[in-house]
Amino acid sequence: MSVVSPCVGACALDAATQTCTGCQRTLDEIAAWSAMDDMQKRAVWARLLSLKPRVRQKRCDACGAAFGCGSGGKDGSCWCNDLPNVLPPTPGVADCLCPDCLRARLAAEHAARGLPFDAS
Repeated sequence: MSVVSPCVGACALDAATQTCTGCQRTLDEIAAWSAMDDMQKRAVWARLLSLKPRVRQKRCDACGAAFGCGSGGKDGSCWCNDLPNVLPPTPGVADCLCPDCLRARLAAEHAARGLPFDAS
């Protein structure tokens, strides 16, 4: 099975880093991708997966508040990684919730399953 491209179809050049803001590949990686063998492609993927997530400004689907996504967590990742998970996720739940709305949603999901919730 061939290694799939990291392209997400949101191609734009970050002039400062000379990388695509969508997939975060370098211009050289993008240009060479079709000629790379699977080992080289996996090496590109390994580099991309090791990158710290970019902080994005989002708007909460529930309350409309602006918030940052991709930082603020204890280990340097996104703040939402520090919150308890609910498995399986409820179908149809919005992707982008601010910290307050996500905590409230998680508390409700835990309560609906009879589980304790501690977001500290």
